[in-house]
Amino acid sequence: MSITTLTARTFRVVAVFEAFTWAGLLVGMYFKYLGNGSELGVQIFGPLHGGAFIVYVLVALAAAYQLRWGVWPTLVALAASIPPLGTLPADWWLHRTGRLTPPREPGSTSVGQAEKVS
Repeated sequence: MSITTLTARTFRVVAVFEAFTWAGLLVGMYFKYLGNGSELGVQIFGPLHGGAFIVYVLVALAAAYQLRWGVWPTLVALAASIPPLGTLPADWWLHRTGRLTPPREPGSTSVGQAEKVS
């Protein structure tokens, strides 16, 4: 497995984890402010989400560098960490547009194609 494949896989896992910690924090805030007043959910998911947010930003920057994203995809990935669950649509868009696949080296052949012999 190449470093770019590992980077793309790590980005996808961290994006999903960041979204789930956001959801957990939102549920915790619901119970704290609108429910029974329990702070347990915020105490658990607050630090988890804070750590996941920082890791997501670092992994997004590493992926942008390793996978040779332009400015726009990088800004979209970084901005997606702000709204709740925003990393999921960003991940889906980056995957659908082929930005989470390693860039091809010049002169390389794709799988299933034979090299031309001169």
